[in-house]
Amino acid sequence: MKAVNFNFSDRHKDIAGVFKANYKKVSKYVPESKKISSTKKQLIGAYFSMEYSIESAALFNPSIVPHPNQEGVASGSLRFIMSLRATGEGHISSIVYRSGIIKEDGSILLNPVSEFVETPKIRHDQSYIRHLFQLKLEHMKAWNKTSMRVFENLQESFTFSQLKKSITAVQADTLNPADKEAIDNILWLADSNYFIKFESKNDISERVIFPVSVNESKGIEDARFVQFFYESGEIVYYATYTAYNGVCILPQLLVTKDFVFFDIVTLNGKAVQNKGMALFPRKIKGKYVMLARMDGVNNYIMYSDHLHFWDKAEIIQEPTMPWEFVQIGNCGSPIETSEGWIVITHGVGPMRQYVISAILLDLENPSKVIARLEEPFLTPNEEEREGYVPNVVYSCGSLIHNNLLIVPYAMSDITSRIATVDVSDLLTNMKRV
Repeated sequence: MKAVNFNFSDRHKDIAGVFKANYKKVSKYVPESKKISSTKKQLIGAYFSMEYSIESAALFNPSIVPHPNQEGVASGSLRFIMSLRATGEGHISSIVYRSGIIKEDGSILLNPVSEFVETPKIRHDQSYIRHLFQLKLEHMKAWNKTSMRVFENLQESFTFSQLKKSITAVQADTLNPADKEAIDNILWLADSNYFIKFESKNDISERVIFPVSVNESKGIEDARFVQFFYESGEIVYYATYTAYNGVCILPQLLVTKDFVFFDIVTLNGKAVQNKGMALFPRKIKGKYVMLARMDGVNNYIMYSDHLHFWDKAEIIQEPTMPWEFVQIGNCGSPIETSEGWIVITHGVGPMRQYVISAILLDLENPSKVIARLEEPFLTPNEEEREGYVPNVVYSCGSLIHNNLLIVPYAMSDITSRIATVDVSDLLTNMKRV
């Protein structure tokens, strides 16, 4: 045990705590008659521990939003948080963060990156809302007599522990056999909707959202963050992302106010198909609005009364230019300006080359495209063409600061950089449609 501590203690903030936590996970398999010293517990925990290099393969598909804490920032500057898709061993993706300052003159300073990483604690003490849970089961066509029996003894707000107790009670009723598929669906939904917490004292570059549920077992992909403003003045950060289990994908939503506490919820409805959903930063005419690429080819828009449910979508843009004939899609949430909603887009053309362009949507009727660039403003150069997926530039979210469009983007699915574009120049070069 001394050798393990000598070799690994300086690589982790609390290696003893890691061993203790991992021992606790397997302690139920240790015979109760055995008396185990604290040193042996540490060693057992070490056997069930392993290091994982979060970013060893790639760090790409960035998204940028204003930091929730702007205290101490110089006038005219902006503190930001940038999320990235990190890919490591086994090509499993997770979400990591960087932070920095955009200065008044547009120069960008990135904060140093910590040598340590932190995976969050799963919080089972948080509550599910019964009505919302039931609606999701109904959308899944999984609400039946067994589901009703499970939920009839639950309060409007219930915990994961209370849900499991209710399921156990239903399964124990031998006179009324439970529908196994219904129970599986309830547990699947609970597993896909969970709560996590980081240590607020740790630097944001240490926080890693690693796959937790079965649906994410092969990766969390392409988070599109947006700072969302409610009419009440409340600000919430949302991020759509794709959960992948190696076979199918599941659209998910991250919810946070401080990048410490996160709710992870499923998105439901016929319209939440495929990848690349991007939420508008506010409601429009009382409805949530989101961009999508549900058929994998065209740009769609969706409206909903409820953030979790999306049933209808309409095409707003189809490929028309040679550089986008294969497919088009968004590169993150729309950005509001006095001229309209700027949407950064990607197009795929010959040789599967990805480029970045832009369209402009009407402020009050975002289903209407009012202008667009006729050429991409970002195309892979020689330096950006080589990587895990060659000939790709791609972004998951931009922002505007002091009339400067800040576009973080990935280069060939392996690394990332930041481009800036003058907003006035961008709008001037758009052609009205």
